[in-house]
Order: sequence, then structure tokens, then C-alpha cells
Amino acid sequence: MKKSSATILTIGAMMSSVSYAQSTVTLYGIVDTSIMYIHNSGGHSTQIGMASGAESGSRFGLKGTEDLAGGLKAVFQLENGFNSTNGNLGQGGRMFGRQAYVGLSGNGWGTVTMGRQYDPLVDLVQPVQGDNYLGGFFTSPGDIDNADNSARINNSVKWVSPTWSGLKFEAMYALGGVAGSTGSGQTYSGAASYNIGALSLAAGYLHIDNGNVTLSSRGTSTSDSLFNSSVNSAYSSSRSINIARAGGNYVLGSVTLGGYYSFSQYNSDGSSTFTNSQKYHNGEVYAVWQVSPTVLTEVGYDYMKSSGDSSAKQHQFSIGADYFLSKRTDLYAVAAYAHASGENGAGSAQAVIGSNDVDSGSNKQALVVVGLRHRF
Repeated sequence: MKKSSATILTIGAMMSSVSYAQSTVTLYGIVDTSIMYIHNSGGHSTQIGMASGAESGSRFGLKGTEDLAGGLKAVFQLENGFNSTNGNLGQGGRMFGRQAYVGLSGNGWGTVTMGRQYDPLVDLVQPVQGDNYLGGFFTSPGDIDNADNSARINNSVKWVSPTWSGLKFEAMYALGGVAGSTGSGQTYSGAASYNIGALSLAAGYLHIDNGNVTLSSRGTSTSDSLFNSSVNSAYSSSRSINIARAGGNYVLGSVTLGGYYSFSQYNSDGSSTFTNSQKYHNGEVYAVWQVSPTVLTEVGYDYMKSSGDSSAKQHQFSIGADYFLSKRTDLYAVAAYAHASGENGAGSAQAVIGSNDVDSGSNKQALVVVGLRHRF
């Protein structure tokens, strides 16, 4: 009996050792802190303050894989977001508000994950947009099209394909979980990308159900809220949101030229506070110049026009530079200006620069930000 127990313990120790040897767990993170000057903020002419995540959201996380043999792997990722200026949790106080998922990956069929995740447009379309380089100052005002990933998706199942001759696909479905109404609060999305040489192209579609007011409440959704500024806050009672986005870029030596276009539609029903669907057309063009291995510059222009329930226009100009002190630490500076006209559904349109989401209280807004970012 003693001999059998010893044998079992020995085998268990060997299995534990093998499992450990075939598994990897990585701790990583970003701390991004800056000083920001804003002209026209909430009806005041001047605001100077410290900001967290101006370029990359401050975060720390754990991710890992386990080899299950036969080309099959278990994967997971837990990612926390926090405010580096005061230590508070981000994403509404969630412990792992940025990402939290587990899944399986196979050599031939791709990866399936379940949990809180980014939608396929964030994964495949955002990498060819201007905000992929110097942040949310190079994207749509108020991030009305989720181009700067303001919203993450809960209760979601996502499939990511392998790359086939430059082509890659993703699909996602998030379960609403409302008894009696399986569609209430659901989110579904799909995207594709194609990369060949210096050319990269991507496109996708995202549908967000904003909740069935009969069986739950409006705003009960698997998606985080996109109603973060005056640009679209008048439409928070939307029944659903449809977003189509496409973009691309081309690398010419040290210069990258690119842009994206999006169409967003905020739909109404009998429980909405507005009648006609609100539509947003947004287009962005940008140029990135890798001046040297340690210096990167970017310039961009974004134009948004809305129609339907209300009509507004916004022009936005942004310019920035990034200087790498090392592979993990960089200094950055960005300046941006926006001008708005028309109506936003609740009154006169206010200028809002990118996903910074600060209402100007005016038809003009300007900002300058200088910051330090460290990756580990």
C-alpha cells in the first residue's frame, strides 16, 4: 500500500512537472500618464490637469497558454484597467475591466474564446486606423463608431481564424441572457482583414442591442456604453446600434498613409426619446512618418456628418510625435483642434476631440497633451 501511494505521488509530480513545462504565463502592463491642456471644457475656457491613458490605457494583465497536445492549446487573458493618476480601477470599477476570457486554440481551425472581449472590428479594423499609432486624438468625435474601442463586450463567444494567404476572419456573438427575449441585449459582429506586402485592408460590422424595455430595461446590453459625450448622448434610448467600418493603409518606406470610413446608425422604437434613426458618417485620413528608429510623427484629419433626427458636422485636425527613450519607454506630445456646427439632438453641437470625450460647451475645442508611457 505504501509502495502504491509512493508510485502515485511520483507519477503525479511528474505530470505536474510536464504540465508546468508546457505552460506559459506572462505578466505585462502599461503605465501612461500625461499633463493635458484643454481650451473649452465644460463651458470653461481653460482646463489643465493630469490624465491617465492619453495614448494607451494604463493596465496590467496576465495571459497564458497550456499545451494540451495534438496541436490543441488552452488560452486565457485577464487584463485590468486603472487610472495612473489616482490608482482607481477603470472600466466602471471592474477588477478585470479590459479583458477576461478563456478558450481553446487549434492549429487548423483557429481560436475560440469566451468572456469579456474586444469585438472583431477592434481586432482587425483598428490596426489600420490612425488611432493605432498616437491614440484616440486620431479618431471619431466621441468615438460614436467604437473606432477607439470605448466598448467591450460581455458574455461573448469569439472565433478567430488562422491567417490564410493574408486573409483573416473573426466572428462574435454575445448572449443577452434575458428570459423570454433571447435577442435583448445581444451583440454580434464579424470582420475580415487582408494583408499583402505593403497593403493592409480590413472591414467589419457590429450590431448592439440596447435592451428590451418590456423585459429588462433600456441600456441593459452585453456591450459597454458608447454614450460618453454630447455627440451622441441624446440617443442613449436607442433600441439598437449598427456600425459598419472599413479602412486600410499603405507603407511607402518610412511613411504610412491610411484612413477609414464608418457608418453608424442609432435606431429608435416606441420607448425611445427620439423618432427618426440617427445616422453618423465619419471619415479619417492620416499619415505617419517614421523619422528614425526612435522618432515617429503623425498628422490626421477627421470629418463627421450626422443626419436623421438631428444634423451636425465636425472637423478635427490632429498632429503628434513620439520619441522612444528605449524599447519600453517613450515620451509623446499631441495637439488637436475641432470645430462643430449644427445640432446634436439636445441643442447646439459641441466640439469633442476624438475619444477624449470632453464636452467643450462650445463649437470649438483645442488641446495639447505631453506624456510619458512605460511598458513592462
